[in-house]
Amino acid sequence: MEIRTAKTQRTQREEEREAIAYFRSPAAIRERCEQIFAWVNEGHSRYFACDLTQLGRVADYVIEVIRCEYPDLQIPFHSRWRHFEVGNVSRLTQLDTLLAGLSPLEKAAAKFDLAIISVLLDAGAGDSWRYYEQETQLTLGRSEGLAIASFQMFYEGTFSSNNFLQVDALRLQTLTETELATGFQVNANNPLVGISGRWKLLQKLGQVLAFFPHLFGEENPRPGNLVNYLLSKSQNGQLTAFTVFRAVLEGLSDIWPGRLEIAGVNLGDVWQHPSLEKAELLYPSLVPFHKLSQWLTYSLLEPLQELGLEITGLDALTGLPEYRNGGLCLDLGLIKVKNPDILHSSHSVASEVIVEWRALTVILLERIAIAVREKLCMTAEELPLVKILQGGTWTAGRKIAAELRTGGKPPIQIESDGTVF
Repeated sequence: MEIRTAKTQRTQREEEREAIAYFRSPAAIRERCEQIFAWVNEGHSRYFACDLTQLGRVADYVIEVIRCEYPDLQIPFHSRWRHFEVGNVSRLTQLDTLLAGLSPLEKAAAKFDLAIISVLLDAGAGDSWRYYEQETQLTLGRSEGLAIASFQMFYEGTFSSNNFLQVDALRLQTLTETELATGFQVNANNPLVGISGRWKLLQKLGQVLAFFPHLFGEENPRPGNLVNYLLSKSQNGQLTAFTVFRAVLEGLSDIWPGRLEIAGVNLGDVWQHPSLEKAELLYPSLVPFHKLSQWLTYSLLEPLQELGLEITGLDALTGLPEYRNGGLCLDLGLIKVKNPDILHSSHSVASEVIVEWRALTVILLERIAIAVREKLCMTAEELPLVKILQGGTWTAGRKIAAELRTGGKPPIQIESDGTVF
């Protein structure tokens, strides 16, 4: 849907360029979510209220989970790489062995390929789907199952036109929905939410890779070539997390289906909320989140570190507004539901309920992070948000959900098309 606004003294094109850059920034995520957070705390919401007296309790719960998962507080980034380690199986060691003959740059490109394809295939799997890993005889659901399924397909060359350990545009454009469903072991008794949406996303990715040769290469475009672009943006061996995020949004925003647009530019994970409609804002009502894009950014940092780059500005990015982090806030009373009916029906990702819940989650995650650091006597440099998410809020959200509901379902049910969460 195209978003239009009245001309000001500036030209419309200048305003549009400014707006696109703004909605692709973490600053916009924070600012718009803060405005919704304030509006909710003023008592205007029909759906939610916040009880900030529960902040200490939530921080204590998160710290308990952190100490259980990482007793030495040596917490890795919240990224796709953690899911590849499920079951304490050395899959990443196996991957490194397979990549042993490549140069460091080629290895990083292969890992970019894997991380990008796997994150894009990660949107919620639903409660019923499972993946059986024959080598380990593990049966896995949700994010871990999706991770291992995509890892296995990558290993088998499913996304490669030449059977190498890579993902390339040519193969993605010829991949069939049946092939993808087979890779995910989907059948009548093992349904996967949004399988068609995932396949269309990969088809679109195959097209988009060719549109941005400066990011993905001119010959045989592939996601992994983004490594070369990011290396060119580093200075003195340093690269900001925001630079990676900006490249991800520039290169991949066009893959998202049916999203809001400005001047024909796909905004991606950007939605509308009525609390902002009358505000004196640039393109009022719009709320950006960029959940998958930020998680993908976090997942690309480790291969860059392996190349010797120092990643700076980690806390420029925001927490991830998805149902585990948001569920933690709801289940522990930091967010309170005004109407219990919300919990007994499914909601579109574009609905006011879900947009509001996600906005509150972004702000509350930052407050939880501050409280956790204070209790552990650690600084933001020692314990950045990306580690608190891993240690952390996401794991705690899953844990409390399992304690409260059969199957660990989130407290609010979301109608997923396989492209948002």
